[in-house]
Amino acid sequence: MLISKVLKVRKVIEENALNIYTDGSSYSKPRRGGYGIRIIYVDDQGKERIQDIPIFKSFAGATNNQMELLACVTAIEESKKSKYYSKVRKINIFTDSMYVSQNYNTAIFRWSVNKWLTRDNNPVANAEIWKKLVRVIKKSNKRIDIKWVKGHSRDEHNRRVDQLAKQSAKSSLKATPLSVVNVRRKKTNKAVNIGCVVTKGQRISIRIITDEYLRTQKINKYRYEVISKGSKYYGLVDFIFSKINLKAGHEYVVTFNTCTKSPRILKLIHEIDKKTI
Repeated sequence: MLISKVLKVRKVIEENALNIYTDGSSYSKPRRGGYGIRIIYVDDQGKERIQDIPIFKSFAGATNNQMELLACVTAIEESKKSKYYSKVRKINIFTDSMYVSQNYNTAIFRWSVNKWLTRDNNPVANAEIWKKLVRVIKKSNKRIDIKWVKGHSRDEHNRRVDQLAKQSAKSSLKATPLSVVNVRRKKTNKAVNIGCVVTKGQRISIRIITDEYLRTQKINKYRYEVISKGSKYYGLVDFIFSKINLKAGHEYVVTFNTCTKSPRILKLIHEIDKKTI
């Protein structure tokens, strides 16, 4: 039984191709992330040639999905330095991230031509990194397949990139974070629940918990809590987008749009003066 499982793992390593294993990792307190990469090529004698790509840095504030994505971007870029790169027409990337493996075709054929917006007209998460991935895929002039593999399996290559990713995440922090998110403590004890606040054109008082400018879509992303005591949504925490610039830790009276699937702040009535509360 063990022998058959090992053989099954080996079948994914394809001849006449660069086979690249990637993995991402993230830790909290403080939030930071890293990734690992292993490049494998089968030579003319059928022997695997293995090259690990050490990443001696971590990324401040990074999520696991961001690291999984960035691992694929870097893997393609690093593969060009391999002496085997010119010998192949195909690159296989193996990832245990369903987020990457299930969405990369959508990123190439839909999001990239739809201004990086989803079907609900919401900004695609991590669009900056998705754009980089699409760019390096198109510039590679190779056929690139991204395949899902089960994480923490018997596959020695998957286990190795998991180790490399954790080592990277524990390394010294990179000076520039992947994105700038301003954060303030929320006052409510409720956790964020996407879609819990129905936007129906109401005027409402909110407190901004996080603010982030999405450069690709040129729009602000806010995590907020409802502070209108007369609202049935009082104390709830949700996400919303807007072209209007608001600041984390500040409180505002605003007007929402009428589409909960694509929530927007349409109008800023006024900022709430904390001295009058």
